[in-house]
Amino acid sequence: MLRVSRLTDYATVVMTCIAAHPDDVLSTAQIADEARLELPTVSKLLKSLGHAGLVESFRGVNGGYRLARPAGEITLAQIVEALEGPIGMTECSLAEGQCERESQCGVRANWQHVNSVVDSALRAVSLSDMLKPPSRRIDIHPIG
Repeated sequence: MLRVSRLTDYATVVMTCIAAHPDDVLSTAQIADEARLELPTVSKLLKSLGHAGLVESFRGVNGGYRLARPAGEITLAQIVEALEGPIGMTECSLAEGQCERESQCGVRANWQHVNSVVDSALRAVSLSDMLKPPSRRIDIHPIG
């Protein structure tokens, strides 16, 4: 089964929680409470999201976190990459020279195409889109 990790899933929950309060600086405890996640998990996620430049932190009595830029400018791909690294369905879809069978592989080009479609889909959905109920069905077209 192909899927994002539980932490990446939780990161999207944390980011949508913060995005729902665009004018506020939220404490880690507030985010954990609203997201219904454990405080240590939220702290770990915020650290990764901060290193990726997706959230900014503020120290002090009124400290906490807010988005580093508007929710419409943050994509799902950026959140996935913050937790998982580069998006790649297979090793060879990230870069050449990752597989000794590359030169005789008959499926590499198709995996690269699949990777491109997945990457584009994740880049097409912004954090602000995640705050809205789904308004349209995503059509998946077969390769061909």
